[in-house]
Amino acid sequence: MTLRHLAIFIRVCEENGITAAAKKLHMTQPSVSQVIQELEAHYQTLLFERLGRRIFITEAGRRLLRYSRNLINLNLQTEQAMRAFNEVYHLRLGASITIGSSILINLIKHITENDPSKEIFSEIHNTSELEEMLLNDNLDLALVEGEIHSEYLITKPFMDDELVFIIGKNHPLANKKITYDDLAKLKFFIRETGSGTRELFEQVMHQHNVYYQTGGIYNSMEAIKKAVIAGLGVSVISTEAIKDDLDAHNLIAFTMPDLVFKRQFNIVYHKNKFIPPEMQEVIDICLNLKKELK
Repeated sequence: MTLRHLAIFIRVCEENGITAAAKKLHMTQPSVSQVIQELEAHYQTLLFERLGRRIFITEAGRRLLRYSRNLINLNLQTEQAMRAFNEVYHLRLGASITIGSSILINLIKHITENDPSKEIFSEIHNTSELEEMLLNDNLDLALVEGEIHSEYLITKPFMDDELVFIIGKNHPLANKKITYDDLAKLKFFIRETGSGTRELFEQVMHQHNVYYQTGGIYNSMEAIKKAVIAGLGVSVISTEAIKDDLDAHNLIAFTMPDLVFKRQFNIVYHKNKFIPPEMQEVIDICLNLKKELK
């Protein structure tokens, strides 16, 4: 099979149809159909189910799509590297929201100041979105706070983290010892589904059968902190994300007996990803992050 076969296959998947793919590729529909048939004959498995005029990708097709995207991207990297050794190295780096808000900018600044030949394009999303982007080869690396579920991704811990309860300094309970009864009456501002912070919070609360009320669901830590500072409720948030707020005395952190929210930040990449030296350098910097950013 050639890279051309795989590129056409990817386009069919992206367009959810042979006719639409043929139009985008400026090819005839029979030519695109023939490529798909050749792929299925070569691998001796169906890549698409045909139902009427529609096609639906099979599990085998999904697996081939992952490999195809990696191969096409690897070919592009090879072309770029071999045509000019002195080109700037482009890295697509993702970060989950907690890491993106507290660590990412200093990390990018450190990397680019020490090596101007690296150019980093960064994105911030929740953990589940980053996982999907890595699987689809839309990112090279991701720094995440949540659990990774795919067997196709490699995770390496680079920093310990802990979540704590936070309350606004002007809240009536701010200077009191908060009990579990108090906790049940407070409204919690929590992260959206797919967030590693929310996953850990729910896991610990459910394990200890602790009831809580939800006051709001936000995909922004800054919005959550503003709601808590305004006295609208409480939250559970990373210690890395509230350092400035604690120093400014806008928020008060507190803990509860038996409720421990410990985790690790991880650097994640696809297990079939080609790791050039420039990318390995970034991985090494992340694995030594505390020392590197001092």
